[in-house]
Amino acid sequence: MSRQTMVAGNWKMNGSMGSIDTLMSGIKAGLADTGDTAVVVCPPTIYIQTVKSLAEGTKIEVGAQNLSAEAPGAFTGEMSSCMLTDTGCKYVIVGHSERRAYYHEDDMMVAKKYVVALEAGLVPILCVGETLEEREANITEQVVGRQLDAVIALSGVDSLAKGVIAYEPVWAIGTGKTATPEQAQEVHAFIRQKIATLSADVASTVQVLYGGSVKGANAAELFAKEDIDGGLIGGASLDADEFLTICKAG
Repeated sequence: MSRQTMVAGNWKMNGSMGSIDTLMSGIKAGLADTGDTAVVVCPPTIYIQTVKSLAEGTKIEVGAQNLSAEAPGAFTGEMSSCMLTDTGCKYVIVGHSERRAYYHEDDMMVAKKYVVALEAGLVPILCVGETLEEREANITEQVVGRQLDAVIALSGVDSLAKGVIAYEPVWAIGTGKTATPEQAQEVHAFIRQKIATLSADVASTVQVLYGGSVKGANAAELFAKEDIDGGLIGGASLDADEFLTICKAG
């Protein structure tokens, strides 16, 4: 089955009103050459409405980088799912490796956020992946499988068809180590095969993105792999030309 390529830019904690205006102008200028590729940008929450306004009239969809698992209430500093939909968000990143590592979000918390996102009508981009220590211990499939199982246990395998999965080899992000397209494909194939044991339909339709330091120079080779349906892009998404090169690779 042919799945649509998606390129999602995770801007992380970067940007200003001025730089975002420049970045969005640059991306919009080259959108016509990106074919059928779905393009998503995930700015810091405070800039979501600005970016949504700048994206008006284009195919660019806007996502958030995180959300609270709680309903609105006394949770200072948090952002609820309904607040995100209220600002025009369509996507939300859930369980990013930085959230898991720095903010101690465990598999159950990530699964709860996934469910809350779906209930609000958001499309969650579920991040899974292993650390260097876990890869060297040869437990990549065990770790990624566990992360997927937490979501499946809470919301069922069919819920995965309503989201997007992003595989992040944490060991290949900012470490100087690089995952080959073959290594990336191997884990993507595992993810799809694991889901297929529960639902062949979901396995064949769910988009699985690669989130391991995708750049303009390696995007085409990565996206050509059978089970890689695009990328979740970090640093390269802050450069309009580089981001567009990746979008065109789809």
